[in-house]
Amino acid sequence: MEKRDYYEVLGVGRDASVDDVKKAYRKLALKYHPDKNPGDKEAEEKFKEATEAYEVLRDKEQRARYDQFGHAGLGGAAGSGPAGGGFGGFDLSDALRAFMRDFGGGGGFGGFEDLFGGGRNGRGGRAYVRGNNLQIRLKLTLNEVAAETVKKIKVNRKVQCGTCEGTGSKKGAEKKTCPTCGGSGEVRQVSRSLFGQFVNVSTCRTCNGEGSIISSPCPKCNGEGRVAGSRNVEVKIPAGVSTGNYITLSGQGDAGPRGGPAGDLIIVIEEIEHEVFERHGFDILLDLPVSFSQLALGDKMEIPTLDGKAALKIPAGTHSHKIFRLKGKGLPRLHGYGKGDQLVRLIAWTPQNLSREEQKLFEQLDEKSGPRTPGYGKKIYSG
Repeated sequence: MEKRDYYEVLGVGRDASVDDVKKAYRKLALKYHPDKNPGDKEAEEKFKEATEAYEVLRDKEQRARYDQFGHAGLGGAAGSGPAGGGFGGFDLSDALRAFMRDFGGGGGFGGFEDLFGGGRNGRGGRAYVRGNNLQIRLKLTLNEVAAETVKKIKVNRKVQCGTCEGTGSKKGAEKKTCPTCGGSGEVRQVSRSLFGQFVNVSTCRTCNGEGSIISSPCPKCNGEGRVAGSRNVEVKIPAGVSTGNYITLSGQGDAGPRGGPAGDLIIVIEEIEHEVFERHGFDILLDLPVSFSQLALGDKMEIPTLDGKAALKIPAGTHSHKIFRLKGKGLPRLHGYGKGDQLVRLIAWTPQNLSREEQKLFEQLDEKSGPRTPGYGKKIYSG
């Protein structure tokens, strides 16, 4: 399903301030939060959608990319550098972390409990540890860059243990409630000062926030709930990408320990240098060797392009290094905004190891051609 416009999702104008964006998101997040709508998949999707929109529009750089390129400018490889963004996928765990980061403060400052009228959240406070993000480099030829392509990649990663089904416990054994936090995954400390009572909430160190401890670890994964494995991943590469662009596949990284959410897979594009064409943004350059006679007399030639061949007419009296432009024969602009051009630079080819007859012909031409140059200070080339 096609993504909705982020401004439309939050119900704000394109000139909305960061504060306006934050207020609009908070209102929607409170309405659709999973803990307020248990089991409601539609509400969960709206919560994720609103959070994804908020994450983009609250960030100056990501918002600028989105305003310029739309959704494709975020996860679909427009971004260069840190994945900051790749919003190739945005799962519930991402949305909940973002919400808790900005609205789940705690202790006397309008924290998560205050948002929902007291009480603990529906997950009992358990903190799942997320798996690591993985990064791989994907090499593409210029011809693959020129057209949308789909690649299948084998990724070595940590996967859920099949013996314990990710729990980390030996089959038949049960986890025990953590004696330190009583199963909440959190430890609270109350302190008083002249300014009133403050509550400090921290992750329980005994169970690492999981709320339970393993008494009999799984023999296969040693209590990790995950083992080394591999998976074949299919990734769609949009036309026009270049070295340094990346695509983020949410949830395709390492599985989290003991049922924790998986990390992301970040695919970094690496373009293989072409043997004929030289890339300049979305334009491509072809250096075309031609003879003196072709430049002087003119010629019609068939030259290679990325999608076949094209005709090139060389007018009589053309100088070496003259550049011709073939409109629309370059690379597709990322996100579908037309194509670049193919530039053809004529390079005069100087023959070597002349025969005696060829040498005489050049000498005769030299005698009849007059001055060797048009003189100093005059512009020779107009390419």
